[in-house]
Amino acid sequence: MNYKESIDWILKQLPFYHEKGKEAYKPGLDRISNFLEFINSPHKNLKFIHIGGTNGKGSTAHYISSVLQESGYKAGLFTSPHFYDFRERIKVNNQKIDKDFITEFTNLNKKNIENNSLSFFEFSFGLAVSYFNKNKVDIAIIEVGLGGRLDATNIINPLMSIITNISLDHTEILGDNLEDIAGEKSGIIKKDSITIIGESNNLINNIFINKAKKCNSKIFINDQHENSYSNVLYQQKNISTAIFSIKHLVGFNITEVNILNGLENVELNTGFYGRWSKISDDPKVIIDVAHNNSGFEQLAYQIEREDYKNLYIILGFTKGKKVKELIKYLPIDANLFYTSPKIDRGMKKEELLKNTGKTFNFDVNPRSQFLKVKNIASKTDLIIITGSNFLIKDILNE
Repeated sequence: MNYKESIDWILKQLPFYHEKGKEAYKPGLDRISNFLEFINSPHKNLKFIHIGGTNGKGSTAHYISSVLQESGYKAGLFTSPHFYDFRERIKVNNQKIDKDFITEFTNLNKKNIENNSLSFFEFSFGLAVSYFNKNKVDIAIIEVGLGGRLDATNIINPLMSIITNISLDHTEILGDNLEDIAGEKSGIIKKDSITIIGESNNLINNIFINKAKKCNSKIFINDQHENSYSNVLYQQKNISTAIFSIKHLVGFNITEVNILNGLENVELNTGFYGRWSKISDDPKVIIDVAHNNSGFEQLAYQIEREDYKNLYIILGFTKGKKVKELIKYLPIDANLFYTSPKIDRGMKKEELLKNTGKTFNFDVNPRSQFLKVKNIASKTDLIIITGSNFLIKDILNE
């Protein structure tokens, strides 16, 4: 297979949770363990920072990677999902994984991948650690896919495990209460490592403390989030978690100047995108991947700090989201426009009607809905696209 054929095979043949949902979710470490052993265990040659939690995983990973780069280190970065290009998921110092490496890796291991029924995410993670090993990165920053305990990435033994925060999301898999979800996410705490908890929560702190004690892991809980590094409110929390983590990272020479430069240059150093990202002016258009209660609450706080004449919000969700709960966070004067992400899991009009209990402006085509709103809006208005990364992907890629 050439590169295009390899990517088509990866995206179409392997079970892909973000598009298929629970039917594509393959928990457990046996498949990834066998696969990594088959490709000579590249993960055993690497140092890792492992990042889990409900919200802010990707943001925290990008900030830490940027600071490490500013400190002179070669940093591997594995995150999900991608917006434009599969290669966004795997980077070394903001250079996307080589196309030739993907092609060679896929052709070389295709039979084993099929025989072992690897998921899309398991394949992607195996590809990432193999690429990081080849490039001899100083450290690899790994974002958990879903949960923690049974996630494919949990095969690693990191220097540091970071749990950003805990709120209700993926309840059909992880549990319908904070304690159960925290239990699943605490699974990334490992023996003799450092554990960082990004947000203190008295309801669940003991779950992490007890797990860390069992693992002889030094645990540090961050309860201070205000800082002057960003005017985006919820990024202040993610930045705080990143800084708190960096200051507890052992064996790396990182100065205050490196931290400041890393935070300032995060987009340049990592291609960071999708969290209150401005894509145009006049009118101002913002994309944000908020998709759960915590994300929408933070989104609402940020909207309050914006100046605009009229507010237009384009919403699209995956199946199972409690839309009525989410839109309660939005300003009452917001003009809401709905659409459906172009994936099997995209919430269709019928489910939206059931969820919201009222009629609304709907267009089945995300790009068409966006253009309609853009034509209505004036230069002083604000347009926000949110609810699902797949919605954003559909609007940006057409």
